[in-house]
Amino acid sequence: MRKPSRRDPESKGSKEDLMKVLRQIGSLAFVLGLFTTIFAGIPWQVAVYDDPPLPIWLKTAVFCLLGGILLVLLTLAFEQRKNIASGETTLPAETDNSVLVLNSTEVPGREVTEVLGLVQGHIVYAIWLGKDLSAIVRLVLGGELTEYTEMMGSARVAATNRMVAQAQEMGADAIINVRYMTTSVVGSAAELLVYGTAVKLS
Repeated sequence: MRKPSRRDPESKGSKEDLMKVLRQIGSLAFVLGLFTTIFAGIPWQVAVYDDPPLPIWLKTAVFCLLGGILLVLLTLAFEQRKNIASGETTLPAETDNSVLVLNSTEVPGREVTEVLGLVQGHIVYAIWLGKDLSAIVRLVLGGELTEYTEMMGSARVAATNRMVAQAQEMGADAIINVRYMTTSVVGSAAELLVYGTAVKLS
């Protein structure tokens, strides 16, 4: 009798890593093709193609438009690279445990002695175009949109940390009645708001 084969967790992990790398390669190829078409193909067509001839003001407008977009992209890329090199991250990795964060109105075993007021954390977060493409393909094939799951997880951690920092400035021991709200802003960008009541405990 044949024994059922057990899947090795390491081989499963390596397959997932391989799929992730292949998705990233496909995403990079898409973005590279898109940018080449926009920033090389269109200017070439405008500069060389003369049937019918384009007026000089329209050619200038096209180059100004594309140049402006390219300038914004380059400055953003430089800014992100500078943040990574200096060790700065826009999204804090872990929440400070010195302030309790609860979605209930009471803290078990403790008594609220003072209500300090409303505290909140807010972030609008987006993923890069390549990951957005992967998510769009998943919409066709089905399954979890892992790119958006990661995006919302990172946004939730950042918003919570900002709320906790605000509570610490007020000298709070806990934040009670915590609530999360999310809305779509544009495309793959999502807004996440977390709020609660900062209190002092006995």
